[in-house]
Amino acid sequence: MDYRDLKIEIYADGADIAKMKQQHDEGFVKGFTTNPTLMKKAGVKDYKAFAKEAADAIKDVPLSFEVFADDFPTMEREARVLAAFGDNVYVKIPVTNTRGEHSTELIRTLSGDGLKLNVKAVFTVEQAKEVLEALDPSSPSIVSIFAGRITNAGVDAEPVISEVSKLCRSHGNSKVLWASSRELFNVIQAERAGADIITLTDNLLNSLSTIGKDLYEYSLDTVKMFYNDGKALGYRIL
Repeated sequence: MDYRDLKIEIYADGADIAKMKQQHDEGFVKGFTTNPTLMKKAGVKDYKAFAKEAADAIKDVPLSFEVFADDFPTMEREARVLAAFGDNVYVKIPVTNTRGEHSTELIRTLSGDGLKLNVKAVFTVEQAKEVLEALDPSSPSIVSIFAGRITNAGVDAEPVISEVSKLCRSHGNSKVLWASSRELFNVIQAERAGADIITLTDNLLNSLSTIGKDLYEYSLDTVKMFYNDGKALGYRIL
């Protein structure tokens, strides 16, 4: 398999606008997401300015920007500000706030008003069902299943993704996204589970070309790498 034959859409997860522009111009990446951790790493100081600059630079693929408030009235105001930056902007809404209060009514309101939403931090099929019940089928939306974190809990994420994918296909304009990828094999898992989208950080994006590589060739390359590194370091046993 060649990674360019994948059917799943690849979104880049990052906060470096120059790199985002480059990835957009190359044409392989089909959308972008970000989060506070990645923005901190990229040195973003002004979130609104960052989001506005990104939306001005990239207008033809989905961009997901998240709200930061913990109360729903403020989340709503933030969501409307972000959505106004562009027709391709998806507003990331957490499935609950930090008190465990469900975002269902906020999702219903914003989606009903035509905002494109990316509902994040969904871990269970039951949560996904609640989210889909609140989403307006006429408004494009994304349900982000945090598969990497699910597997961190020792749970197989593929059945969750598979079930939510079936639910999304019957809903209309909703897509399921495999989020918090941990390794490149997640791309294969996400595609076979029926996910529409997977987000990848730069290190995983840069490794995509290894998909489909001949394992004997890969084995030889690995042996050469360790040999050359040991030689360069001048290690000796005898």
